[in-house]
Amino acid sequence: MPATVVVGTQWGDEGKGKLTDLLAKDMRLVVRYQGGHNAGHTIVVGGESFALQLVPSGVLYPSTVPVIGNGVVVDPSVLLAECDALEARGVDTSRLVVSGNAHLIMPYHYELDRATERSLGRNKLGTTKRGIGPAYADKAARIGLRVQDLLDPKIFRQKLEVVVREKNAVLAKVYNRLALDEDEIARRYLDELAPRIAPMIGDSVGIVHDALDAGENVMLEGAQATFLDLDHGTYPYVTSSNPTAGGACVGTGVGPRDVDRVVGIAKAYITRVGAGPFPTELDGELADLLVERGHEYGTNTGRRRRPGWLDLVMLRHAVRVNSVSEIALTKLDVLSKLEVVKVCVAYDDGGRRLDRVPYHQSVLHRVVPVYEELPGWEEDLSAATSITDLPRAARDYIACIADHAGAPVSLAGVGPGREQYVHVAS
Repeated sequence: MPATVVVGTQWGDEGKGKLTDLLAKDMRLVVRYQGGHNAGHTIVVGGESFALQLVPSGVLYPSTVPVIGNGVVVDPSVLLAECDALEARGVDTSRLVVSGNAHLIMPYHYELDRATERSLGRNKLGTTKRGIGPAYADKAARIGLRVQDLLDPKIFRQKLEVVVREKNAVLAKVYNRLALDEDEIARRYLDELAPRIAPMIGDSVGIVHDALDAGENVMLEGAQATFLDLDHGTYPYVTSSNPTAGGACVGTGVGPRDVDRVVGIAKAYITRVGAGPFPTELDGELADLLVERGHEYGTNTGRRRRPGWLDLVMLRHAVRVNSVSEIALTKLDVLSKLEVVKVCVAYDDGGRRLDRVPYHQSVLHRVVPVYEELPGWEEDLSAATSITDLPRAARDYIACIADHAGAPVSLAGVGPGREQYVHVAS
């Protein structure tokens, strides 16, 4: 049975958690393929809200095995704290599998993240300062420690000694920071964290392929989104991994021919966190309205998100980059009671119309959105259970999105709850 990839098509915060939770009930495995605990999924079940950071969404279904793939960077203390919090609320996390090839976030990664961001001053990237970027940098530099190293104290110590010596030199000489204690780091990771993490560590690639070979459903779940992708996003205001569908293959060990469905998640408007270009960004009362109605604050950081009208130029690009087979639209209900709803269908660059996302960052910074205006709707959508329950204007809005994006909209979210959605097309 081929795998399904779930990917964000914007700058994150599209509501991937709800969609992955919705699909997870039919999945044997839900595999997280990149990112770290800088990303959060919020899922509402029976009025209860679950904020997940590292644990895949499938954990809420007893028959689903949640897997953290090799492409993820893991802070074991954060993972264990999240598992403890879920267990305290009656959620069984004993099925969780963590890839032995996933890389560890270490204390020096936090220190370097904070120091680097501070040194950039006005040019800071707006990172969450959770060590994600430095951990991926060490992975690329081939000096990272992996989850499997927790199972071999001798190897762990040998690798740690080399890395801490280098990191302390950088922290002291470049950033004027105090040196970190190698022995204390080793004690904490090997004595406190390793015994609890060890039962979770496994061969994630083998587990995924065994499930696929058995004809079972597998979902590959990304964090962040297309325009935060290290290669395809609005660089340098991006994450340090590849949230796009191609990253799902690398981050899980699944080949492209094992994927036959790519669900692109798009919010009915758009938001981003931190710095970076944003052609359709809004301010003033309308921006405040979208933020408050949509609860547009970071799941982990609490930071207010920057809101704007839906950008269909970006969505078209995301559909192409990810080979999106269907779009799941979220937060359609947030746009209720607006007289007019706008969508960006092109960019204007000094009189030149652009129908594609410009490859040059300077152009993207200066373009002006070309809007198409659509009628709004007064109705509250939260009780809708069928596409026919939606007002004509809302259905026309969905049709417009599908037409411009080049992919069908398969469902639309009409509220935060697990069951608050309507099927649009199959």
